[in-house]
Amino acid sequence: MEVDQKALEINLRSDIYGTFAEIGAGQEVARQFFRAGGSSGTIAKTMSAYDKTYSDEIYGPEPSGRYVCESRIYKMLEHEFLLLETRLGEQMPETRFFAFANTVAAINYTRTIKGDGWMGLRFLTRPGGEFNDLVLHVNLLDNANRLQQEAVGLLGVNMIYACFFLLHDMDAFIQSLADNLTNRVSIDMIRLSGPDVTDIDNRSLSFKLVNHGLSPIAIFGPDGQNLHPSEFLYKKHVLVVRGSFKPVTWMSYDMIRSAAAQYAADHDLEADSLIILTEITLDTLARDHAPDEIDFLERAEMLCTLGFVVCISSGGGQQKIVHYLEDFKVPSIGVAMTAGTLARYIDYVSTEYKDYGLLTAFGDLFTGRVRLYVYPSLMPGTAETMHAVDVRTSRYMSYLYRFLLDSGQIIDITEYNTEVLHISASGVQKKIRTGQKEWETYLPEPIAALIREKKLLGYLK
Repeated sequence: MEVDQKALEINLRSDIYGTFAEIGAGQEVARQFFRAGGSSGTIAKTMSAYDKTYSDEIYGPEPSGRYVCESRIYKMLEHEFLLLETRLGEQMPETRFFAFANTVAAINYTRTIKGDGWMGLRFLTRPGGEFNDLVLHVNLLDNANRLQQEAVGLLGVNMIYACFFLLHDMDAFIQSLADNLTNRVSIDMIRLSGPDVTDIDNRSLSFKLVNHGLSPIAIFGPDGQNLHPSEFLYKKHVLVVRGSFKPVTWMSYDMIRSAAAQYAADHDLEADSLIILTEITLDTLARDHAPDEIDFLERAEMLCTLGFVVCISSGGGQQKIVHYLEDFKVPSIGVAMTAGTLARYIDYVSTEYKDYGLLTAFGDLFTGRVRLYVYPSLMPGTAETMHAVDVRTSRYMSYLYRFLLDSGQIIDITEYNTEVLHISASGVQKKIRTGQKEWETYLPEPIAALIREKKLLGYLK
């Protein structure tokens, strides 16, 4: 649906009424409703507090000194919605109130600011009910300030329309956010909360963002709440562990544990300075050529049970997540993988880029802040272990690979549990599905208990 049609449909509803508070990119969302016509029945107030001093008088100061941030959007929603209900609640008892807010930094002339922001809506689904919140982070992809401002306006209308008309269908809800905005925005964090949306799993929303192409990456914490790197990765070091995690076995758990311990020791890190980011890609979830959301949620729940932060990504090389994290200026990034996975990656790069681009292919992954930690694999059909130093390379790769080893950008994990190297996730999954009791011995007890309790992965009692 066209965005001006959405704005007009909202304006023509006598039971929807609210305020707009916009900082940093004009009053673009309110403007869309004014242009659509009939806005006097929808808009109670519009305001824009550009000056930080005046903004602080209204919403309070930001201790971090940042005004384009998650905490700011919640302060704005709290203030504006409370004013609306206090002033008009008794006069308009049949009205579904809303407060829309955004705090955005659009692209500047020198391109030192790319353009991003936080946008939020506090809304009622029924008059007199309790409020719900939709909050998201958006990256603005247009190369001109005016176009980015326009995109903010379109996205704001899409948000309001989705909350009032599409809460019953989360796929339609997510897809509608991008109406008339193809290749203009990337939404890499979305969070719905409130009494009327308790049945909506925010981890599912992360999956839908990536699956429907609104973002290449989305992240959520062990509690299932969606996160944005700008908020939780400040001054943190990050270890990325990509895997299928179907299920999380003692082997995969030991890889995460041993890689994190060695990474922390190498950088002399305190425990709370390191974030472990477990990554699942869409291509590992493919079933009949389409990613399986239920499959993803089962794997994600296992990782959350063990206390890990989870990332869903669109796949491809791990350069994608490395570049994404580098935008947030994390001090260092570690990437953990098995020697078998590394061997397959080396073989792929050697074949795909042997005629050109070999240095570029590796340079994209091995930036100055990235180290690769390699967990041993068993040689096929043997009990011998393969480490990073054992990986065979083509003649195109031999000198480059040796340099990466010698320079310490590819590092063998030295402390690991040899007794779990033989565990195969696919083999364990087969045992679970066929009801073989010994499957439980291959998994950490919290994972085994979760599988039994929720009958995950085709569990047969």
